[in-house]
Amino acid sequence: MLRLIYEFVESFRIAYAQIKANAMRSVLTALGVIIGIVAVTLMGTAINGIDRGFENSLAMLGDDVLYVQKWPWRNVEDWWNYRNRPTVMPEQAEKLNRVIAQTPNSLLEIAVPVVASGVSIKAGAQQVSGVFVFGTTHSYSRLMSADFDGGRLFNETESVGGRQVAVLGFDVAQALFPSHPALDQTILIKGQPFTVIGVLAKQGSFLGLFSFDSQVILPLTAYRKYFGVSRNNAQLRVKVRDKTRMGEATDELIGAMRRVRGQLPGERDNFSINQQQAFKDQLEPVKKGIAMAGLFITGLSLFVGAIGIMNITFVSVKERTKEIGTRKALGARRRTILLQFLIEAVSICLIGGVVGLGVTFGLCLGIQAAMPALPVVFSFGLVNISMIVAVATGIISGFAPAWTASRLDPVVALRYE
Repeated sequence: MLRLIYEFVESFRIAYAQIKANAMRSVLTALGVIIGIVAVTLMGTAINGIDRGFENSLAMLGDDVLYVQKWPWRNVEDWWNYRNRPTVMPEQAEKLNRVIAQTPNSLLEIAVPVVASGVSIKAGAQQVSGVFVFGTTHSYSRLMSADFDGGRLFNETESVGGRQVAVLGFDVAQALFPSHPALDQTILIKGQPFTVIGVLAKQGSFLGLFSFDSQVILPLTAYRKYFGVSRNNAQLRVKVRDKTRMGEATDELIGAMRRVRGQLPGERDNFSINQQQAFKDQLEPVKKGIAMAGLFITGLSLFVGAIGIMNITFVSVKERTKEIGTRKALGARRRTILLQFLIEAVSICLIGGVVGLGVTFGLCLGIQAAMPALPVVFSFGLVNISMIVAVATGIISGFAPAWTASRLDPVVALRYE
């Protein structure tokens, strides 16, 4: 055992001396490994970032909420069947809640109507365009996952009475009132005054595509007074009691909505039940595409790197043939020679792996600085995978030259010119 440990230590010492003596050659040899490690870590970082951003976005949307809408969250070929569906009306939330209350051990908690539009909002000389304004009831507080930076949501009296009050998203409040608090200030929506009674805390965006901070919440009655309800902008959001049973809850909601809509047995559903799983299904091809591209680049780079390391190791064996013969003549075992060249190849790959990780880490910091909204996740798991890949590449590429060196005849090796 002690002899084996000594052989490992001595092999590392020789490998260090050889790499130091041929520094430039070692760096060029490791270049393929560096590119491969950068590719695999960037791929893993991108996939982890997508997952992290998606989970954060789901938390803001509410991962225990089902959406009853006219259209599904996916591409449809028979779009005319969906186009002719009757509109989902806000009043159906009250009927649905009665059905839920009459259902023993219901998995559904409450249904809340939401109607939305995109408009411009003014406050004095300030104006914000493309704001997502939606009307809902006081029960929306049962669905909200966001905290308040200040103020509150409208109460039942304000909701039922159609009071012209508003809750602003963080970015909207900052844009309209950059120098003083937004609470109790007046904003104009479609030329009508609304009093700000609440400001939501900063939430971020959904994968950088939609900002949760660029929204305004109004009482549904006040919203309908100025916006109305079109064929496509209304939905019912239904909170589920146990999110681990979303499938059962979806089935229950389908049955309840068929009762609300007065559909007969055998009729096709004239509504869609959407949930966050639809987003996951759409993201999967993106993640698979990134993974396939990353694996291709990684495999190609590591293959080229492995060929380079194998070639240089063979060259090293040829250059040190007399040294190998001398060591064998003095009693060195085949195992010792094998370890010497194998560890040298692995060491070059490990250096390439460390450099590759450093490059990736620097790129991640640059991406974070340039695009703060884009989630970048550089995990220790990627470091472990990179090191394992580097060691495996070194073993595979260095084994054949090391085996050749260990099988050299000492007499022939000593006479080699």
